[in-house]
Amino acid sequence: MADEKPNKYEQHDSLPIPTYEEAISSRPSSSQSYLGPEEVSHDAERQGLLARDRLPRNNGYEPPTVESARSSLDFLPSSGGSSRRNSAEALQREIQEMDIEEPGDPNIRLRTSRFSKRITSLTHSLSSINLPFRQWLPSGQYLRAKIPSWPQALRFQPNWIIVGRIFAIFLVVFIIWLFFISDLFSVRSARMNSMFDPENLRTYVLNHIDADNIRRNLQYATKYDHMAGTEGSYTHAIWVETAFQQAGLERVGLEKFEVYLNNPKIGGRRVAIIDPPELQWMAKLEEELVYPVEWAAQQTPVFHGHSKTGNITGPLVYANYGSREDFERLAKEGINLEGSIALVRYYGTQADRALKVKAAQLAGAIGCIIYSDPAEDGFLKGEPYPKGRYMPDDAVQRGSVALSSWVVGDVLSPGYASLPGEQRREPVENNPGLVNIPSIPLAWRDAQKLLQALKGHGKKITDAEATGGVPDVEWWTGDSGSPTVHLMNDQDEREREGVYNVLGRITGVEQSEKSIIVGNHRDAWCFGGADPGSGTAVMLEVVRIFGELTTAGWRPRRTIEFASWDGEEYNMIGSTEHVENRIADLRRDGFAYLNVDVGVSGTDFEAAGPIFATTLKRVLDRVKDPQDGNRTFRQIWEANQTTMAGLGSGSDFVAFLDLAGTSSIDMGFHGLPYPYHSCYDNYDWMDTYGDPEFQYHKALAQIWALLILDLADRPILPFDMNVYAQEVAKYANELEKDVKSKSTKSSPAINLTPLKSAANDFVVSAKRFEDWGAAWEKTVRESGGFEPNTLAQQRIAHNTKMADFETNLLDVDGGLPGREQFKHIIFAPQIWDTYGTAYFPGVRDAVEEGEWELAQRQADKAASILSKAAKALIS
Repeated sequence: MADEKPNKYEQHDSLPIPTYEEAISSRPSSSQSYLGPEEVSHDAERQGLLARDRLPRNNGYEPPTVESARSSLDFLPSSGGSSRRNSAEALQREIQEMDIEEPGDPNIRLRTSRFSKRITSLTHSLSSINLPFRQWLPSGQYLRAKIPSWPQALRFQPNWIIVGRIFAIFLVVFIIWLFFISDLFSVRSARMNSMFDPENLRTYVLNHIDADNIRRNLQYATKYDHMAGTEGSYTHAIWVETAFQQAGLERVGLEKFEVYLNNPKIGGRRVAIIDPPELQWMAKLEEELVYPVEWAAQQTPVFHGHSKTGNITGPLVYANYGSREDFERLAKEGINLEGSIALVRYYGTQADRALKVKAAQLAGAIGCIIYSDPAEDGFLKGEPYPKGRYMPDDAVQRGSVALSSWVVGDVLSPGYASLPGEQRREPVENNPGLVNIPSIPLAWRDAQKLLQALKGHGKKITDAEATGGVPDVEWWTGDSGSPTVHLMNDQDEREREGVYNVLGRITGVEQSEKSIIVGNHRDAWCFGGADPGSGTAVMLEVVRIFGELTTAGWRPRRTIEFASWDGEEYNMIGSTEHVENRIADLRRDGFAYLNVDVGVSGTDFEAAGPIFATTLKRVLDRVKDPQDGNRTFRQIWEANQTTMAGLGSGSDFVAFLDLAGTSSIDMGFHGLPYPYHSCYDNYDWMDTYGDPEFQYHKALAQIWALLILDLADRPILPFDMNVYAQEVAKYANELEKDVKSKSTKSSPAINLTPLKSAANDFVVSAKRFEDWGAAWEKTVRESGGFEPNTLAQQRIAHNTKMADFETNLLDVDGGLPGREQFKHIIFAPQIWDTYGTAYFPGVRDAVEEGEWELAQRQADKAASILSKAAKALIS
């Protein structure tokens, strides 16, 4: 298959992967050999980081070294790849020269602009010791000359050093009073970046996102595989760390955890028909080489992360999508699955591959094979790669079969961080986060042979919904007399494998302890063109832009944290361990988490997280669709009547929202199927079919950066409590309908009146709460942009209450019964649909299991927590 594809890969140099010893050394040789002419060594960057231990300049910011390959002033579109700005002052002037009104938001413009200009002149005049009024103060010589002479016997000899010190004390006290007690200056608003007009900042961000930079980022990110726990992943971590340092982020470094991971042993996987003899056959398993032969060692093997080791034989049974309903249907038809190996296809009525394996296990199967069917993502949808965007016949969807609905993060340390040296470890056997039967993924090329072998066994399938699109197959269920299949899945299981998050930040100047956290995962099942490389490439461009702003002296009101997560593909490991390691801090100080996973795989913008509805629309109103330059994404969003859904699972927002209670949003450009989790998801697929001009990558960077600015720098945190309250009330009504539909005479519906009443109380409280924000804006506008100290303190307290609301929705001392790691009373992954959202999950879980008394207790608990959170909002 490889020789049939055009050789478009000569542009890629083979990147040598370092040994583990080289990778963890201060100057890994293989990593060093790949540095381009404009890149600096990791040691050099570390020295630059160490230099920040000196006395900080520019309000704490230390500019990057001149050796930085990706200097915060490089690669600007206005300069054709080299910056025409030779100083921070020049960059400041460029930002200040921009002056475009923000559509639909003139009041904010009025408030911030007038106040900024008023404060700027005052702060500059007081920024040095040479204060304007010092010229009028008498000098020591003058005082001595004017004091009259006394007779020698009565003459007093003052100690002028002591007099000077006393005067200096009075001067310092006066300045402290002037700045921090009087209302002449607002405590927080008179800050170093007041010279930056907010509208100019937004315009600068829009104009300076560079699609070519993002393209180069993705080219590098996809040069070799970087699965979690491998040398490729660690080398990627060093690359991202260097980019963070070059952008001038603070406190840049790697965060290590030691977690449970698995990889297949050499020769340890096999799928074969072994009986009857005339049907004997063995699957190829691996994909064809995507890159030239010399790249073969860098193509990851086909397997399921966190799959059970096993070596089994049994009759083959086809079970459609592998949902519980599919297995129940087979049982009703008299098909015995005890001791069988289930063959199921991806997607459909059970989207989560782990739950397919779990359902097969509960049905009595001893193994599970999951294949990619062309009816879902292959040639029946359109031309397969390399002639089109869809999965070719040999492509395999890798992925994790960890039970993320039950345990998220490291399955051996649920509820606490798996730091190096952590002694507490849960056992692997019978772990609630792991399946108990082996599984393996297949391409439809291999699955075809298995499906053909089932002909004449079990029941012939006539329901079109239960048949796939594999050609030349007569669809039968199979039964205990089906051909015998051998499934071997021998895994190298490591209970303490290192994963590395990369962290950096820009410290805020008003509430520096409060954080807006920005994250994307870095690890991939193979080369990761769309998942997650597109998101990583975009985030690095966003980091570069914010580095330029800090170079010019800008600082946000609230701290911005950037994070590149490791181990997401296995079970959102890196982000979850990070959250568990600082759970108390995040519950107190985490204002928002902004997640991008797959940045671009199509042209449809999608986002989830209802509390962000207003700020997202404001941002979307500024970014135009690359295909239709006359329409903004907000116009498209509203024309499609898109709403902000709640968050389920499947990416790194889970721990932030469900464990820490940090309001979260997940977003990206999605679309038609693509070679998901296969080695065909690479740079060349993106460059040819995904986003050839990288204009949607650019649009995502603009949206992401503007959203960060909005959340980190608006005086009032731009959450929409009204929309959130209305959505919660809707969730309560939907829950009541669902519960009634499942109730019977023997199990009557539970009483949800207290929960609905609490939801309505939230609607009322949210309205009162938002009214204060409107009153604040009116007061500041009418005062010409002046905000006195008392009002500033009230605004800060208002913001804190707003952010605390999500945290107050946690059942901190309890959690969901049976999966106590999840604490949020409104959002959690559905227990049997990981990617779906279970609104009021404690109630739904209990109803699903028919435990009506537990359901009532969970409903009452949710009502109580929601009611208290609503009252705290306006107390």
